Amino acid sequence: MNKILRILRQSGPLTGKQIVESSGLDSFTAWRECTASDQLQRQIVGKRYLRLDRRVNGYARFSPSIMREFLNYTVVGAAGDEEKIEFLASRLADEIRLISRRKKELAREITCRTIKNCESEPLFEEQACVIIAGDVVYNMAHAEPRPEPSTGELVRGSDLDIVVVAEKLSPAILACFDELLYREKYNLLLNPAVKEEIDYVIKDLQTVEEQLRFHDFKAMVASKILDEGELLSGSRVLYDRIKRLAEEAGIPEKLEKLKKKAQSGRLSAEKKLLTLAYSRCADELGALFYTSEEKEEIF
Repeated sequence: MNKILRILRQSGPLTGKQIVESSGLDSFTAWRECTASDQLQRQIVGKRYLRLDRRVNGYARFSPSIMREFLNYTVVGAAGDEEKIEFLASRLADEIRLISRRKKELAREITCRTIKNCESEPLFEEQACVIIAGDVVYNMAHAEPRPEPSTGELVRGSDLDIVVVAEKLSPAILACFDELLYREKYNLLLNPAVKEEIDYVIKDLQTVEEQLRFHDFKAMVASKILDEGELLSGSRVLYDRIKRLAEEAGIPEKLEKLKKKAQSGRLSAEKKLLTLAYSRCADELGALFYTSEEKEEIF
């Protein structure tokens, strides 16, 4: 009886992270044993979604990464423990949805407060919109501590990706919004009770139209974010217009092709990792299993 099976028969089903902590195995070895064994059953919670990555040929990969999916979104149990596995997976799914909802509510609270503090709410309702994207909109946000790139400070999981699009809004109002939102970002990072990261960009509609040409990596990322993004505050009319522009530019169809490429890449990577001689794993894990950070730039 292997070590993981023995642990699971004693404890009942566990998440990938709990298996790593209980067994003392590294995450790759634990993933491979849980995936390859016919004595174990896995249930993956949530969904895989497109992420664009400069390091990947063709840019398209799935998120969560294989490692993140195993640690945070996978329940494993001994064969025959289906009912217990299903129960734990359901609880895990509820927890992930709750984290996503709380992060979205925090983002809405912050951006609405920023607009009011600029004394520009009526103009924002007409000439700007605030959009949230990333893990949160897929109900796949996590709260696993990770370092924030610019400071090295640990933050609580998924960041808050926010895009502000304005049409003919005065530079003074945009500058005010930018300054106040940056203060919110700084305060969230320093507040030990919160430790959340905001990643945001402010741009005009003309920039959006240019990015929807999908002509380079930055434009592809920006287009994906606009396609997946949800309205937080501001003009519903402008938000709907952006969505129409994206459809007219064929962005959903282009992203669907990239999703199929990401799906093929994930299946190929998993198959390769399960059959790769262990002595060669270290050379190939970086691209196939781990990701340096489960976030993306926004433009």
